[in-house]
Amino acid sequence: MDFSWTEEQEIWRRTVREFAQKKIKPRVREIDTNKKIPDEIIKDMARLGLLAPTVSKEYGGSEVDWTMACIAAEELGRADISLAIPVMYLVEAAWGYIFSQYGTHEMKEKYLPKVTSGDAFLGIAVTEPEGGSDILGTAKTQAFRKGESWVLNGEKMFISGVTESKQMGGIHLTLARTDPNTGHKGFSFFAVPLKDTPNINTTLLEDMGRMGISTGGFAMENVELSKYHLVGELNKGFYYAMEGFSAARVLIGATCVGAAEAALKIGMDHIKSRKSFGRFIGSFEGIQFPLAEHYTNIEGVKLLNYKAAWLMDRMYKENKVTHNDVALAAAMSKLRAPIHAFAAMNEVADWLGATAYTKECDIEMGIRGIRSYSIGAEGTMNIMRIIIARELLGKDFLPYKQ
Repeated sequence: MDFSWTEEQEIWRRTVREFAQKKIKPRVREIDTNKKIPDEIIKDMARLGLLAPTVSKEYGGSEVDWTMACIAAEELGRADISLAIPVMYLVEAAWGYIFSQYGTHEMKEKYLPKVTSGDAFLGIAVTEPEGGSDILGTAKTQAFRKGESWVLNGEKMFISGVTESKQMGGIHLTLARTDPNTGHKGFSFFAVPLKDTPNINTTLLEDMGRMGISTGGFAMENVELSKYHLVGELNKGFYYAMEGFSAARVLIGATCVGAAEAALKIGMDHIKSRKSFGRFIGSFEGIQFPLAEHYTNIEGVKLLNYKAAWLMDRMYKENKVTHNDVALAAAMSKLRAPIHAFAAMNEVADWLGATAYTKECDIEMGIRGIRSYSIGAEGTMNIMRIIIARELLGKDFLPYKQ
């Protein structure tokens, strides 16, 4: 067991941190206010290899492993406490990898180089208006064959990057039923371009946080796509989705760690300089004890999350563990990371007092942004508990039938 970083990992962390602190952190409030990530930041990220870095070099990616991907996610979360840029990063890193693994050569050649260069957006579309966690019971989007093509009907909602995809171009990996009679074995993935595709209508929602990236949905009415838009094998979409969710959850864990550490740094700087009753407020046990608890919790999440990344590397690079091992570790990280990060930010807000309730302080952006990860992004907390229990007890104890 070795807790040290390799030279390559240390250089990567230092490189990403220097870039993020210099180019991103000073503009986070601007991003939150203007509700847009500046084009020049996206291009700078592309030049550094931070857009879909898990994608193969053939399509412009960096082919980083999952530990390296988590290091970058952590540093982006540290710089952008609002979490808009980390959301863009992790969506493209996780689902870009799934697309690079299972997409057709024709579609990968068309879209992935544009994603890695910052000229297109790649997203995920699984959730529907009726609900997100119960995919098997609520998913109504369907696809059927029409000669050599596929025709899609249905609606997706609470999707990241709708505006970006409409403006820049790109695809959303979209889950649809292709066999309504076989449960989880009846779903397939499709690469759906929102820009310039007939019969797609988009909707925008205004979130409470992570304002720099859009959220919304899209409705499809007899949307016809070529056979090349099918991602992977027919009726294997559910499995690809579960694989992608595990990857995204690990990156979310790293993002939460970075943002929480940034919040604690803001808090510690404050309590070491602010005096009350003639003493620095950091000398009061009422502040020291919560600091100790939150720092320890975040350090525990970090260790758990990098174990999950390590397991992913062993699965993809060495084929030594199964996705069940990864799913368990990723779910445990996702169960803990957003909860402890939110708690740490909330505690720091108490230390800062009235300042934290104003937009003069970055903490309020962090509190708004981090909450999305416990509410539902990549799975609610109870879904994480179901996954953990499933891996411990077996599928016979699932609360639903597959």
